[in-house]
Amino acid sequence: MLNRLVELYYAGGFVMPPLLLGAAALWFAMTYRVMLLSKGSFGAKFEFDRKLSELIGLGKSKDDAYLLFSEEEDTLNKFKVLTRTVVMIAPLLGLLGTVSGMIETFDSLADMSLFSQSGGIAGGISQALITTQMGLAVAIPGLIVGRLLEKRQSALLNEMEEQIENHWSPLAMTGDSHSGGSHA
Repeated sequence: MLNRLVELYYAGGFVMPPLLLGAAALWFAMTYRVMLLSKGSFGAKFEFDRKLSELIGLGKSKDDAYLLFSEEEDTLNKFKVLTRTVVMIAPLLGLLGTVSGMIETFDSLADMSLFSQSGGIAGGISQALITTQMGLAVAIPGLIVGRLLEKRQSALLNEMEEQIENHWSPLAMTGDSHSGGSHA
């Protein structure tokens, strides 16, 4: 199987190295974001809860809590642009490889070298299809996983903001005013 992957790498031409680098960067970024958006001890929510508890213990204001929220939001946005960029560029690189392969095909037809050393017609068409496939294979999962991570990030940010609002709401600040009434 490894030999087949190496063959595909070389058959894809000059766009394969950037596509593979993009794929590696994309999966690193998405893995990092999955861990960051998890509920575990590596997750941003765990760290936010810890820091928010410290702020509450020190008697800090709602503004300080929103500053913390803003910092956590910046952390959660890490690698988001990289993910979007790779998802947008991968199909374009695949298309570039397609055009390059088709140029090779037409050059072979023009020279009537159906079986040239560079692959001729079959080699050009093969390169075109391989790079198109690779560009889509990078972009489609990146698009789907990236969108799911954005939805998870949005839900997590809403949850953090609710925590702040619940703690610093007028009802939480004054205590429950309904519990002190008489029951005659």
